[in-house]
Amino acid sequence: SLAPTVSVQPSGLVVVAGDPDLAREAAADAFTRALERWERIRGIENPEAGVHRVAVNVLRRRFRRRAIEERLLRRERPESVPPPHVPTDLWAAVAALPFRQRQAIALRYVLDLTQAQVADAMGVAPGTTAATLHAARRNLAALLGVDVTDDMEVWTHG
Repeated sequence: SLAPTVSVQPSGLVVVAGDPDLAREAAADAFTRALERWERIRGIENPEAGVHRVAVNVLRRRFRRRAIEERLLRRERPESVPPPHVPTDLWAAVAALPFRQRQAIALRYVLDLTQAQVADAMGVAPGTTAATLHAARRNLAALLGVDVTDDMEVWTHG
């Protein structure tokens, strides 16, 4: 059949991923791979389990790659010098953020990209960008001792 019927419960992937958007991306990758290999997969007893396993493996690879990137960055992190218009304490706080949060902050607030453009540049879903920026702002606030009860950035598709 050219129209396979396979479903995977995304809630299980959300628990593994810790992020609904990341879970959806992993499921989409798994379904793409399953469709590419459908002739082989349709003969197995439980194709849903196979697709779920592929999605979990996609997540594992992403987490492993992220851990390797973070280790390399910690090991080879050059001494950073703040731009002249950025207060030293803010620069130190940004430098203390995890890589993805630093990247999102730089794209959004230094390069003045929209959230949609940040998502494109980072290769992630817009919801993942919004969550990353929110986490980065909260972490910066904690590092700088600022109250963030009003942390709301309006997301625009522009």
